[in-house]
Amino acid sequence: MNISQLKKLATAALLSVGLCASQASLAQSASCKYVVGNSWGGGATASIEITNTGTSAINGWNVSWAYVNNRISGSWNTTLSGSNPYSAANLSWNGSVQPGQTVSFGMQVTTNGAVEIPVVSGAICRAASSTASSTRSSVMSSSLSSSARSSSSSIRSSSSSLLSSSIRPSSSSSTSACSGVQQCNWYGTLYPLCATTQSGWGYENNKSCISRTTCMSQPSPFGVMGGACVPSSSSRSSLSSSSVRSSISSSRSSSISSRSSSSVSSGGLTSVELTKRMGIGWNIGNSLDAIGGETNWGNPLITQQLINSVKAAGFKTIRLPVAWSKFSNEQNFVIQSAWMDRVEQVVNYALNADMYVVMNIHWDNGWMQPTYAQQNYVNNRLTIMWSQIATRFSNYDDRLLFAGTNEVMVDGDYGTPTPEYYTVQNSFNQTFVNAVRATGGKNATRHLVVQGFNTNIDHTVNFAVIPTDTVSNRLMMEVHYYDPYNFTLNTSSNITQWGSIATNPSATETWANESYTDAQFQKMKTNFVDRGIGVILGEYGVVSRLNVSGHETYRNYWNEYITKSAYTHGMVPVYWDNGFSGDGGMALFDRNNGNQLYPNLIQAIVKADD
Repeated sequence: MNISQLKKLATAALLSVGLCASQASLAQSASCKYVVGNSWGGGATASIEITNTGTSAINGWNVSWAYVNNRISGSWNTTLSGSNPYSAANLSWNGSVQPGQTVSFGMQVTTNGAVEIPVVSGAICRAASSTASSTRSSVMSSSLSSSARSSSSSIRSSSSSLLSSSIRPSSSSSTSACSGVQQCNWYGTLYPLCATTQSGWGYENNKSCISRTTCMSQPSPFGVMGGACVPSSSSRSSLSSSSVRSSISSSRSSSISSRSSSSVSSGGLTSVELTKRMGIGWNIGNSLDAIGGETNWGNPLITQQLINSVKAAGFKTIRLPVAWSKFSNEQNFVIQSAWMDRVEQVVNYALNADMYVVMNIHWDNGWMQPTYAQQNYVNNRLTIMWSQIATRFSNYDDRLLFAGTNEVMVDGDYGTPTPEYYTVQNSFNQTFVNAVRATGGKNATRHLVVQGFNTNIDHTVNFAVIPTDTVSNRLMMEVHYYDPYNFTLNTSSNITQWGSIATNPSATETWANESYTDAQFQKMKTNFVDRGIGVILGEYGVVSRLNVSGHETYRNYWNEYITKSAYTHGMVPVYWDNGFSGDGGMALFDRNNGNQLYPNLIQAIVKADD
């Protein structure tokens, strides 16, 4: 069907809204965009974004495109077929696209010259277009003529007037009788409405959902979208279909602007403001970061019950260390969909409990060596992997934060980094930010966490460079704290007491006491928090010494003091829990059932934000 025929169809529909065939034709339509994320000599990453611009759900999609000289070497989040032209079809979890919603899939491209931006076609692509989101790419432009674009724009404008009337209650003190497919617009992100969960967040049909009452508590223009509702007499509703259409249009325009602008102004919380809400955190250590699989280091599978127990104990943030490489292709670094599914399931466990989540690429078998010899390799691999991860989670709200790496250092070298080491490590942080921002969606303004060299406070203050970003006030810095080592981690040491309450000088270090701790954390406040960069204390803790009499008293005191000092200096303290409860372990909870193993220690930690 050509542009002229589509224009006639749209005009006929406007003259007679009762023509069901015309309405159905325009009800299912999408904007299909080819977006270049990052490019380097000989290669690039790209994605195709499918945005439902119609008025009914799209159930299944298949798109096609072709290059002149570029070729695909890997893909994710889709079933790819063909060898130029290429076709891509949905997977089981991303085939349903609700009105206003965007799904995307990614690919690694061998460029063999300039980076191309082909036109994407398909039965649903009635508003086909291509765009590049990276100004660093050398682009071969391929687009419709100006007259065709004008006609296409006219069709989209005409079809938008065919939207059916929608009623979105802004708030309600009782339930409403509703029909049709409805979703919750949760501050700009669409989630399913829960069928059985009565309040808060739920997890139904293997997806996060929001209860109707919680969704309705949001201010306009957010809340319940789509379908038709008949509110009860006690409900306060906004019944204007035109205002709903205006809100949808405004939201789409804002999203497009965010992806194409080189300088996005964030309308949400700054990183420092967000850290004040994140409270005290807890690591799910030695689980998803275990090389070879979630249970390979002795911990059971993470469950919703465990996360609920952590939340009930008073923790507000989950740090989720993840090792991705064991579940990716060694040649092209494409991550297996099954592993991505499992990580997303655990993320949803935390979001179901209304907690913040900080998800990273952890040690991952140590491939991030900060040397000039490895710099290009690591940056290329980071780009490919973070492009996939960020694309998968692009529609999640600001409760999900990405952290680029972990404790980056040259293996075995714990000394002061050379200019080579910290320069290369700083480039890793910049690559991470670039890769995530290029994926668009909520990632255009998501809070991102970068790391100081080996997450050491002094090295961070002295050598860290804050990455250049396309949005202001959305970056955080991460450091860790395990001082003094002989007390916190060295199980062979005779240093078993700490701080002003110590009674045996021979069992106590002469440094790294309370005043030292405060001074270290003040450095982070002065150099980062006070300058608008939020700070995550991503790991800290003391191992148990079950055979040392009285050790637990000093262990509790150290954790209490470090947590309180970090929090009062504007940081988010996140306790390191490795799941091991024996001698030398750091577990707070029984991973099998969520029971508290050390209630007094847990209270010493969580009460720090009182």
